[in-house]
Amino acid sequence: MVNNVKIGIIGSGGIAKGHARAYMNMNHVEIVGVADVVPGKAKAFIEELNISGAKAFENHQDLLKEELDGVSVCTPNFAHYDTTIDALNAAKHVLVEKPLSVTLEQGIDMVQTAESRDKMLSVGYQPRYDPNMRKIVDIVRGGELGEVYYVEVGGGRRRGMPGGTFINKDLAGFGAIGDIGTYSLDLALNALNHPKPLTVSAYTSNHFGTNPLYHPEAENFEVEDFGVAMVRFENDLVLNFKISWAMHMDSLGPTMFLGKDAGLKIKPSGTGPWSGVWDGGVGEIVKYYDQDGEHVKENIEVQEHNMNIFAAKIEDFVDAIKNNRKAPIPAKEIIINQAIIDGIIRSSKVNQEVQIDLPDF
Repeated sequence: MVNNVKIGIIGSGGIAKGHARAYMNMNHVEIVGVADVVPGKAKAFIEELNISGAKAFENHQDLLKEELDGVSVCTPNFAHYDTTIDALNAAKHVLVEKPLSVTLEQGIDMVQTAESRDKMLSVGYQPRYDPNMRKIVDIVRGGELGEVYYVEVGGGRRRGMPGGTFINKDLAGFGAIGDIGTYSLDLALNALNHPKPLTVSAYTSNHFGTNPLYHPEAENFEVEDFGVAMVRFENDLVLNFKISWAMHMDSLGPTMFLGKDAGLKIKPSGTGPWSGVWDGGVGEIVKYYDQDGEHVKENIEVQEHNMNIFAAKIEDFVDAIKNNRKAPIPAKEIIINQAIIDGIIRSSKVNQEVQIDLPDF
């Protein structure tokens, strides 16, 4: 058992602040250093958050030479791969922010490297820690719906397009699909216990992002702001995926699980133009089934809570280091998510269905 956990943080943007604050609120956890390629940025980050004793680095390789138990990778998407591989090869456990990687090939290499180095590679999907999300998993995995044959998942912001690195293809790799769509996929895939995908047929567009009426950085908008896909899995399961950063509609509809014995309808929490997607909590859960010849609609209580789900994923990562546990959200599960995103990108380019091929890990 590790008593005092020593942590490094690679990347010092907004998401890294959430990681740092969570670590600082934990006993027996020390942030040893922060690395950022932008000169002076890591130092300013440390000073702003008053991280006592932490060193600033402009090269993550120098940070990895320090005595560290774990590393948070909080870089832009394109750098997830190199920094994670380097950290694993330096014998550090890794918590990498979502999405796992930019390409499927990168994700596979990351999983295989973690396996070969016998190090933990966990991925930052904090909605899994919401008690109501866990209730959904229990219902679906517990068999209350019977065999699930169709899932409809996704969500849409009427307006909610970010800018900066999020819309640069070289830095982000993709847009709404990898930013918020990946959370929707994780909701479904985790509840279904990570079935094997076979094919994807997809469409993407960026009609809003590239229009100066809707986005101030329209000239620099290089990624998709909308995407839909039909994904086929083993065992005759299909998933209808849809996601949007912007649209002329209030919603793309609820998430639905259709089973042979019952169905489940779920709506996300939150209101306003930036809501409607699965990056937060649950607003409504309804189960539909037949009983004694009658159609039954059962409202399942949504638990109100003040849990900081973002901090919970950091705390779970630290606990896994301390107690030599497996990764709380293993990359081996998330690679399926990555494979579907990869398939969506490939299918939308060629305007036809594509196959998904994954190695056995």
